[in-house]
Amino acid sequence: MKYLIDTHVLLWIITEDKKLSDIVKQIYLNSENEIFFSLACIWEMAIKISLGKIFIDQPLDKFIDKYIKGSNIEILMIDLQDVIKIETLPFFHRDPFDRLIIAQSIEKDIPILSSDSIFDAYTVKRIW
Repeated sequence: MKYLIDTHVLLWIITEDKKLSDIVKQIYLNSENEIFFSLACIWEMAIKISLGKIFIDQPLDKFIDKYIKGSNIEILMIDLQDVIKIETLPFFHRDPFDRLIIAQSIEKDIPILSSDSIFDAYTVKRIW
């Protein structure tokens, strides 16, 4: 099955944070699942790193090579339809990066692994 992980989920997987739910751990560790990380999340990380809101101990490109490509996580590119879908989304969630991964989840019919319960206001399947 395919799953789209939110930014905090990837960071919690890497740091083995206790906030990560058991079901998300099981999904991530199951090699039969396809795990996707949106280009929007990488963009969000780049901005938050530059603002000092996220700290990683290496350049972002090395981080991507090690923790995304090196972990068989696929980068989900942003399609025109994903961006167009945002136009019709109600403003339950105002974060532009989360709105984009919500649109991607809807357009590609992929559940989102996230602790962010506001996602439940949309027609997405959120697993936590």
